Amino acid sequence: MDETLSAEAAAFDCQTCGACCAYSHEWPRFWTESQAEIERIPRRYRDDAATAMRCDGDRCSALEGEVGRSTRCAVYADRPVVCRDCMPGDDACRIARTVLERAA
Repeated sequence: MDETLSAEAAAFDCQTCGACCAYSHEWPRFWTESQAEIERIPRRYRDDAATAMRCDGDRCSALEGEVGRSTRCAVYADRPVVCRDCMPGDDACRIARTVLERAA
């Protein structure tokens, strides 16, 4: 990994942020997950159609803690691909942070 990218990613600490999990109810969709992968996520965190994570407003129901202070994912080991693909400091991360900053 490029050292500049590593330093930049380190500036974006997911566990004190949580923006990507709290800015849009349209974000945590299941795109490439198999049925078995979806079923590993507890039902209480999946929407009724099992096409996405259940959200409370714009916040993913699996996000625990206070956004911008201390957060964690209740299904981290089994989180959807879209969540796995979001990297600290990437475009999706920056968009989520910008949206939440405007809402504050």
